[in-house]
Amino acid sequence: MPSDTIRAALVKRLRISAGISDEDVREIEALPIAVRQYPAETPVVRDGERATECCLIVEGFCARSKTIASGKRQILSLHIAGEIPDLMSLFLHVMDHDLSTLTPCTLGFISHETLRKLHHRRPVVAEMFWRDTLIDSAMFREWIVNVGQRPAPARLAHVMVELRERLRLIGRVDDTGFDMPLTQEQIGEALGITAVHANRVIRQLREEGIVELQRGRVTVLDEFRFLELADFDHRYLHQSPTL
Repeated sequence: MPSDTIRAALVKRLRISAGISDEDVREIEALPIAVRQYPAETPVVRDGERATECCLIVEGFCARSKTIASGKRQILSLHIAGEIPDLMSLFLHVMDHDLSTLTPCTLGFISHETLRKLHHRRPVVAEMFWRDTLIDSAMFREWIVNVGQRPAPARLAHVMVELRERLRLIGRVDDTGFDMPLTQEQIGEALGITAVHANRVIRQLREEGIVELQRGRVTVLDEFRFLELADFDHRYLHQSPTL
């Protein structure tokens, strides 16, 4: 895969959400990145490990999660191309959760040493990456509210709307919908419900003519009811430098 393709999604997202300068873009484009291919449902960094590099998602979908002693897993967040979901490992040396692939992924790895040198050399880039970790925190807060306070159909609608807004930022939404390649079990893990319950919720949204999820593709059938059900306020995504 060409090096410019590897960095394109990250640069595109930073240009929109953080107002990155051309000089900073050149610094990011010069980063040495080791590209590796991962199959679906494969750990990238495990809970308890000491990471020495950060992971840039080039293609595919990843998730952060926690697994309790009984083996039950809670998906904490979804991650898409252009995101570096383990930036915190630069300063929190032991991972306290898992980062794993949901689909086959192309991942680019940047050493911690390289990123620290970049941050010292280009403090504005360091601020942009810090902003990314703060947005992660905002998303975690919203997911806590979503799982804790909304009924299951609204939980799923909210996750779908959030994912659509983030995918739209990198040009991955079209007139027919967008990709959400999660199994029913993974949807249940993201919503805090069983896979059987997740199946009922997916069927309910389709039968009510609101949204359809089929073969990992979301098609919105009624935009107004979809947004109303999700109870979505886009501000927490901070997709503009002014937010």
